[in-house]
Amino acid sequence: MIYFVGAGPGAEDLITVRGMRLLQQADLIIYAGSLVNPKLLDYAKKDCQIYNSAQMTLEEIIEVMKESEVQGRSLVRLHTGEPSLYGAVHEQMYELDKLGIKYESCPGVSACFGAAASLNLEYTLPEVSQSLIITRMEGKTKVPAEESIESLAAHHASMAIYLSSGMTDQLSQRLLKGGYKEDTPAAIVYKATWPEEKKIICTVGTMAAEAEKNAIKKTAIILVGDVINSINWKKSRLYAADFETEYRKARRPVNTEEK
Repeated sequence: MIYFVGAGPGAEDLITVRGMRLLQQADLIIYAGSLVNPKLLDYAKKDCQIYNSAQMTLEEIIEVMKESEVQGRSLVRLHTGEPSLYGAVHEQMYELDKLGIKYESCPGVSACFGAAASLNLEYTLPEVSQSLIITRMEGKTKVPAEESIESLAAHHASMAIYLSSGMTDQLSQRLLKGGYKEDTPAAIVYKATWPEEKKIICTVGTMAAEAEKNAIKKTAIILVGDVINSINWKKSRLYAADFETEYRKARRPVNTEEK
């Protein structure tokens, strides 16, 4: 059986319990060596065969998977973060479907959530933003024209921008063109949740200079939006005394003058 497992954002204890157990039981592991924390491999059995996909082609990865299936062995394909985001898993699943090989997926914590935890950040503050846009700059992988940074920036929602830390100057210009102001809060989080994590609070206008100053060119996520340094937010209604839910009756507000 093939299991696609999300490794989480970096820290070895931020993999899911299910993902950890699958690693412990695996006969083979193919892990994304350029991005996954190698300490996650400590969960593997002593006799587990381990492959680094950073040194492999798609055809070589599928060949190992095919051989493991023939031998009736369990294989974990360990991807960084949450495999459904920029994980290139679909192309592997497509080949497995053609071969009639079954597989399952185990989700993981993506970098944008690891970064939010590191910053103690809430992306969805009432009356500031109720949406999170996850996107990337165009690189070797093309981005549809209707999903350009400019068009997404026009929403002024919270944004988590992957795979773009080497293009911060261009990113900044495109965010400004899309309608953000130069003083819009932003953050660069390098290797979120790793021991070497760096957290840089900046603005859309200063992000390029801050990235250069801190020599950040890869393995970082960029966050943009007023939630990062918000002052004019409102409390949610969820815990308001006069808000009734299925589990709690509305209560009369306390009048401090009645004593």
